[in-house]
Amino acid sequence: MNKYVTIEGRKIGPQFPPYIIAELSANHNGDMKRALQILEMAKRSGADAIKIQTYTQDTLTIDCDKPEFKIKGGLWDGRTLYDLYTEAHMPWEWHKPLFEKAKELGITIFSSPFDFTAVDMLEKLGAPAYKIASFEAIDLPLIEYVAKTGKPMIISTGMANKKEIQEAVEAAKNAGCRELVVLHCVSGYPASAEDYNLATIPDMAKHFDILTGLSDHTIDNITAITSVALGACIIEKHVTLNRNGGGPDDSFSLEEPELTQLCADSKIAWQAVGKVNYQRKKSEEGNMVFRRSLYAVKDIAEGEKFTPENVKSIRPGYGLQPKYLNQIIGCQSVENIKAGTPMSFELINKNN
Repeated sequence: MNKYVTIEGRKIGPQFPPYIIAELSANHNGDMKRALQILEMAKRSGADAIKIQTYTQDTLTIDCDKPEFKIKGGLWDGRTLYDLYTEAHMPWEWHKPLFEKAKELGITIFSSPFDFTAVDMLEKLGAPAYKIASFEAIDLPLIEYVAKTGKPMIISTGMANKKEIQEAVEAAKNAGCRELVVLHCVSGYPASAEDYNLATIPDMAKHFDILTGLSDHTIDNITAITSVALGACIIEKHVTLNRNGGGPDDSFSLEEPELTQLCADSKIAWQAVGKVNYQRKKSEEGNMVFRRSLYAVKDIAEGEKFTPENVKSIRPGYGLQPKYLNQIIGCQSVENIKAGTPMSFELINKNN
């Protein structure tokens, strides 16, 4: 696979700042004006992309109230799948205006398609990339259909075990995907930090030979920022105008100040990780003089021996390094040395 992925000219990989995706999801709350405002908020906050979801209630499920079609527990307890998706879906006629608004704002927009017809519609809009949602990660025909577009792909892995992730990755690659990022994910809404086991991120990168990132459903930014140190090159977070807005996903989404902070802090985390480097840093140069070194701490006469009483390791750092102390002790001075003189090899009798 490639060492990096490119979406609308932005290179994505561990060697580049984290790519921040603001997930709009169902937080439009049925109001197109609100959806457009979230695009504007994501742009102001510094996100690289806004992601939407492309489905209808009829492409995800059927209108049925049998027990297995009802949600038990969590945020959506008691609701039927059909009812929830009817409320949460983004009308397809909104997609074109949203794509146009994103272009006007200068922010990338793409989507998670949930069936072939969604992919076809998004292709007509010129979607630059595709995201496979966690719940669809086992839908290998959908993954293959998306891969055949030749566009970069992002796959979330919530609920998927190692074998299922392997199958998804192979399906994408075998169908022609050459730019793939797999996101570690926990499909809890919200999810707890202790469930994330971020050590999985570098293991996924190594085992599947892919770029990795994080789809984060925790309610703060700590997990996301930590993931950068473990190689996450994409961070996806749900965003909203108001966490108390009453929408299906509002309660576990970031508001504007938090998204702004994530965009800034994740970049700082990436800069801090940097690369393997044992060289002295430019910012350290001025403090070199405050390291310890060997100094005459008493007056020493010509021919007098150096002892632990008249030569010590002290600050500042203009003298010989302390590692030479044992070699100096017992040697004779070639001249009179005043207390406070930094030790050098020129002060030591070469015959010693």
